[in-house]
Amino acid sequence: MGGEGASEPLASTGATVQDMGGEGDVEAYDIYGDEVLTELIRRDHYLQRVEDDECQLVQDIEAKAEVLRQPLYQFLWGEMLNHGVCVPKHSARGMALLQTAAEQGSAEAMVKLAEYYYSGKLVITDKNRAVQYVLPAAANGDIRARLMLVRLFGEGYGSPRDYELGYHWLYNSYFDDSAQHKQAMSLLKMLAAKMPESIVKRAQQPQLYTQ
Repeated sequence: MGGEGASEPLASTGATVQDMGGEGDVEAYDIYGDEVLTELIRRDHYLQRVEDDECQLVQDIEAKAEVLRQPLYQFLWGEMLNHGVCVPKHSARGMALLQTAAEQGSAEAMVKLAEYYYSGKLVITDKNRAVQYVLPAAANGDIRARLMLVRLFGEGYGSPRDYELGYHWLYNSYFDDSAQHKQAMSLLKMLAAKMPESIVKRAQQPQLYTQ
């Protein structure tokens, strides 16, 4: 059996299950590709996936975050530290990694930081700071960021001068499913109540022309 070493691919990660020739089966997990990791983050399954993989990728994740400084892995490693998943909890380091990833343009990190400041988890609640974090991601087209930004504006946070722009971005977005579309409609209605009707109509146009 030792020379035949059967290998079965696992489609979602590219991992293989290898026969170790009588010493017991050992699962060898490959590090996640950017597409897979992005999807795990968007579905909020990234920490569960690390645990499901029996914490075998901890050193690889740490290296990609700390040595290679890859934003998606800074996000993942930071969240593992924030929640104590497969490593001792260290929120100060975890939040610093999220901040670094956000500074490198990671929309995932921007949205997560905004969520923490919105909820007051791990940090003091500061919804105006949440606006500051989520605004660049919303400008770059991230739908989750646009939903959060309009929610914050609708609740009265941020600058009223930006309400029209936030409304325009979300109104002209594309939605992944009916639930997301329904959420957007509700948030847009809430924000519209804070603006003159003429501004709302202008914000609904495909191109935004302000005076």
